[in-house]
Amino acid sequence: MSDAPLSTDPSEHVPDEAPLDDLVPARPAEDEPVADDVAKERVIPPLPRVIAVANQKGGVGKTTTAVNLGAALADLGFRTLVVDLDPQGNATTGLGIDPSSLENTTYEVLLQGVPMEDCVEPTEVRNLFVAPASRHLSGAEVELVPAMSRELRLKRAIDAVLDDYDYILVDCPPSLGLLTVNGLSAVSEIIVPIQCEYYALEGLALLTNNVELVRANLNPELEISGIVLVMYDGRTKLAEQVKNEVRAHFGSKVFRNAIPRNIRLSEAPSYGQPITVFDPSSRGAVAYRELAREVSGVS
Repeated sequence: MSDAPLSTDPSEHVPDEAPLDDLVPARPAEDEPVADDVAKERVIPPLPRVIAVANQKGGVGKTTTAVNLGAALADLGFRTLVVDLDPQGNATTGLGIDPSSLENTTYEVLLQGVPMEDCVEPTEVRNLFVAPASRHLSGAEVELVPAMSRELRLKRAIDAVLDDYDYILVDCPPSLGLLTVNGLSAVSEIIVPIQCEYYALEGLALLTNNVELVRANLNPELEISGIVLVMYDGRTKLAEQVKNEVRAHFGSKVFRNAIPRNIRLSEAPSYGQPITVFDPSSRGAVAYRELAREVSGVS
């Protein structure tokens, strides 16, 4: 995740022939509330909650959000499991787990039918656990093709441990292959991290369409429950423009708490720690703790 500041000139990022309005539907009517007016009306579903952290665009802070939101929820006392479904395994290493030393990972859960409880590992954060990924997941997309009920393997594995956790966060890969389809089929909610840049809106539009496809064919309960603005720099016009467009369309689904650009968030994974452990007083840690309160409804 780059910490280089965004340009303050939107024209450097937004071509004239493709205005932001082309990527998201028109603004609501003037009397229709937007996010800041109705955020207090956000409905908090009952526990346990299974949430995918997903975005088809890479480099938008998806894994950062899964790891640090999970740690912040654990700090609030919620028993939380982060399921790493990304072959890169960044959520695994970001929580201090070395996948090369493990016998079972999410690969064995999906391809060999290993129970989820047999691959779960504790982390240094109390109440926070991880189902680690391994490099073998990179071949799972192909290996799952001939498998029976290939889209629902993760759902069955998660259902078996559902009562053991308050929150299960699934870190999905930045694509819509069989791994991501497994993730979206196993959850009832999606949290979408969106970078405050022009091209991020294109990824959001694609994800919204694909969520509709998964809902229609595999998981009728699936919905986007929240959108979190990440790498936010309020000093730039473009960040404000993207924020306003997203909030105008998605209203109360957009979390009030945005995650700022923060170098400490970029440094924490190299130490195998979430930001709440690595630098608890940093702006990034404060932002994720506030996001966890908003997600959980804890005041």
